[in-house]
Amino acid sequence: MRLAFFFLAALSPVWAAPKLTPHPAAVPNIHTPGEVDRPELVPFIVADPAALPGIVVDETSATLVGSWQYSTHTPPYVGLGYLHDQNKDKGTKSAMLTPNLPRAGWYEVRLAHCYNVRRATNTPVTIRHADGETTLRINQQQEPPHARLWRTLGVFRFNAGRDGHVRISTAGTEGKYVIVDAVQFLPVEVSPSRP
Repeated sequence: MRLAFFFLAALSPVWAAPKLTPHPAAVPNIHTPGEVDRPELVPFIVADPAALPGIVVDETSATLVGSWQYSTHTPPYVGLGYLHDQNKDKGTKSAMLTPNLPRAGWYEVRLAHCYNVRRATNTPVTIRHADGETTLRINQQQEPPHARLWRTLGVFRFNAGRDGHVRISTAGTEGKYVIVDAVQFLPVEVSPSRP
């Protein structure tokens, strides 16, 4: 698998490593470079979050509660890798990703996560927006529909600045891993008939 990984990485233009700093509170990755379970998904890795459209908040700047560990074992992911909850201490861990939005308005909110059968099927994700909070349960075993990496959470109205956020929790996810990777805020035009 390592040979396939390095071959695909050499062909993939997204594999150029940007200068990113791992989250200082996260437990380091235990996997060696090239050790992946799905080498065919390496081309879908987005190495540089700044190259993506909209406003992207990576796990490197998340506010973490509890112990989270880095991994690169299951591509795809954004940036250096992704965090998982180690499948421990359920209900005591969370990660909050807060954008700095340049203007008030409507944004499509997307969540990035890798997927496989070891992931939680009911991960609680709360979006704090200008009109309150919306909590969804996300099945992280299912392949995200956008570039095999991004899942749309919905379109919400936000104030400018750092008023909104997305919070990922581990409550009720016993027996499976919860993944934290990145959140993307894409500005959208809203017709007058839309609330």
